[in-house]
Amino acid sequence: MTAHEALSPDASRDEAARNEALRVRIQQEMTDSLDEELELELDDARLDDLDHGAHALHPSLDRKVYFKELLRLQGELVKLQDWVHHEKKKVVILFEGRDSAGKGGVIKRITQRLNPRICRVAALPAPNERERTQWYFQRYVAHLPAGGEIVLFDRSWYNRAGVEKVMGFCTDEQYQEFFNTVPDFERMLIRSGAILLKYWFSITDEEQQFRFTMRIHDPLKQWKLSPMDVEARSRWELYTKAKETMLEHTHLPESPWWIVDAVDKKRARLNCISHLLSQIPYQQVEHAGVTLPPRVRNPDYHRGPIPPEMYVPAKF
Repeated sequence: MTAHEALSPDASRDEAARNEALRVRIQQEMTDSLDEELELELDDARLDDLDHGAHALHPSLDRKVYFKELLRLQGELVKLQDWVHHEKKKVVILFEGRDSAGKGGVIKRITQRLNPRICRVAALPAPNERERTQWYFQRYVAHLPAGGEIVLFDRSWYNRAGVEKVMGFCTDEQYQEFFNTVPDFERMLIRSGAILLKYWFSITDEEQQFRFTMRIHDPLKQWKLSPMDVEARSRWELYTKAKETMLEHTHLPESPWWIVDAVDKKRARLNCISHLLSQIPYQQVEHAGVTLPPRVRNPDYHRGPIPPEMYVPAKF
């Protein structure tokens, strides 16, 4: 007679109920994990709904295909993170492009499942008075990774070749000095053992106009549209010329630029993450199995009551 057969009918029912409760709990946990991504996608979908169908000029990727590929790629990103941490590698990834080009959306999907102690985002504000007197690269150096870290720069030292040049925030001498210096700066990073990747997110004039318009009409997105963004919109051609000059001077054999066609946000995310993974020779790191130790119970310990007023009100 097996152990299960030896159980009484009541005990069998109790065991079945516990197993079913565990199955439901596991399913809920997996659903919650997927909902994190769904929340981000629904947030994007609100903007598309405001378009009243005009944005259908760009057929979107099938949602099932998108989610399947995104979750697969995020699983690979976890393997990459483990390898970087285990091998004490230093990874620097730059995300550049016009305002509303989708850099932030890709960065969110990259970091979503990763350990923030290993993979972090550097999104620096405008330099203060002290920083403006420093060596230009100095404030960026402070955010570079140590061994076992990944840093994603949401805009980087290439601000000087773009917004600072177009908006007149640097002199012609500073602009030229940047191009004289940046190749050596990046070569030094690479010689120090850093893996450096540079991505430019490319969108059309019409697509930026559409995305800006959607932000204007969306109260949850209006904060993304700064006065600088509005001013930059009127200088589209100047930004185009600045980008072309930047690529001409800084598309280096050691640290080339990679252009992401970002008109379709979903495809841009998948293409960028897939390419990023292909550029780093990571391998899966084997981990020892985890076994939880038995819970130690002290018969003398009694959990004290928590005053009701300390609890957050359960409104939901």
